Amino acid sequence: MTINSETGAETLPIEPKAAEEASADPFLSLKRGATEIYLIRHGDALPGAEEVVGGGYDEQGLSELGRRQARALGERLSGMQLAAIYSSPIGRARQTAEAISVATGCDVQLDDELREVGLGPIGIPSDAAANPEERAKLLRDRLREIAVVAALSGKWADIPGSEPSVALRARVRGAIERIAGQHAGQRVATVSHGGAINAYLAAILGIERDYFFPAANTSISVVRVKGQRHMLFALNDINHLREPGLFTSDAIA
Repeated sequence: MTINSETGAETLPIEPKAAEEASADPFLSLKRGATEIYLIRHGDALPGAEEVVGGGYDEQGLSELGRRQARALGERLSGMQLAAIYSSPIGRARQTAEAISVATGCDVQLDDELREVGLGPIGIPSDAAANPEERAKLLRDRLREIAVVAALSGKWADIPGSEPSVALRARVRGAIERIAGQHAGQRVATVSHGGAINAYLAAILGIERDYFFPAANTSISVVRVKGQRHMLFALNDINHLREPGLFTSDAIA
């Protein structure tokens, strides 16, 4: 096995036994013990002045728009048999997961390893404003600055003090593989963040950039996992956001 020191991507030799198993189950069937995982990004959490609270982005709950998005997501998944729902402990993810729980009757389990990438300081602190209007504006400005870094370089290392790429990828991939191992032959939902979802998919697809696509709020990406095998089935699906005004691409992290 070789590991790219920059991206953490692994290159594994194909052993004869592994090749035989892969040929017997090329698409990772649930009937053969694979796990289908819905990778879901949280709803919008950039509230206006009427809802913004003290602190930074992680202290904000879902905005009014985010709550509508989460309800639409829940309605879409309401007929699905989920074995479990796992969520990042950050409020915007947890509230989104709770909307799925209400719709499906499945309990939410918090998993700290699904949290967002740890970013170093950038721009003016979002809690520096004295009034709600300024605080809401600074939150949006900070997310816009992060979006520029994500879109142009795709590497969080460009923000000094951020979580290293190798550590980020190992953390999120380890969490997904652990969850998959606990739910062989089942379907589960994980609610996380744009940066974390990007890092996981980049790791399994061998993509150098830590951030390579703009994950939309409440978007669904689907993978199947079995041991060290991963297969992507859907990316950034927002078919449930059909109602006018539900889709926005403002937030990144």
